[in-house]
Amino acid sequence: MNQRSFNPYFNIPAVTKNLIIINALFWLATIIMTKLDLTDMLGLHYPASGGFRLYQIITYMFMHGSISHLFFNMFAVYMFGRILESAWGSKRFLTYYMITGIGAGLINILVAYIRINAVEMDLSPEVIAEIYSNGYRIIKQGMNYTDPVRGQLNILINTTTVGASGAVFGILLAFGMLFPNMPLYIIPFPFPVKAKYMVTGYGIIELFAGFAEIRGDNVAHFAHLGGMLFGIFLVLYWKKKDRNNGNYFY
Repeated sequence: MNQRSFNPYFNIPAVTKNLIIINALFWLATIIMTKLDLTDMLGLHYPASGGFRLYQIITYMFMHGSISHLFFNMFAVYMFGRILESAWGSKRFLTYYMITGIGAGLINILVAYIRINAVEMDLSPEVIAEIYSNGYRIIKQGMNYTDPVRGQLNILINTTTVGASGAVFGILLAFGMLFPNMPLYIIPFPFPVKAKYMVTGYGIIELFAGFAEIRGDNVAHFAHLGGMLFGIFLVLYWKKKDRNNGNYFY
């Protein structure tokens, strides 16, 4: 690990602090600016949706659906992000956070594409075209199709994804790779769990939950896995690069 005078247990480095502040400000904006549907504007839509904008692949990760959603994501950023930033430096940590967040969004879109194609097999081309034309407007009005298959397709195309969870899972992945044997206490277990086992466990749970497609949980499980997947590639790339340059930060 890179030796720095910074003590991550008593200080919050700049990027970690600013990420928490920015996420909190976005949440406050959704509460205060009630005349604007910021969740619809800044949350991530499927590219074929009428609500999709290219910038959403970045802005979605600063939006949250509830105060508890915000709190738990930012608590994880605070607990683990500050340690990673002190080990990597601010520039690398910010790069990692953004890439894993964007990667999570891209994986979420890819999984949506696969699911959309599967649902479309049960519908006629005319019905599909009608949903693509009018589905976004219907969702915006707080309604949906009564037919379950049409309604499912409309939800897949036109609902939004929000949250920093993809980047957070990337942070957890990096922490487990950099500090695999660090003991962590996880509620409700009364004993410490090594970081590498915690990360592996989270990954398995998310993979199972993603394929189980639990109705009503409103969690983008494959986005979480996407953050971890992009995180693996980045950490391994940087480890190789640092070894080749004679730098050892781990």
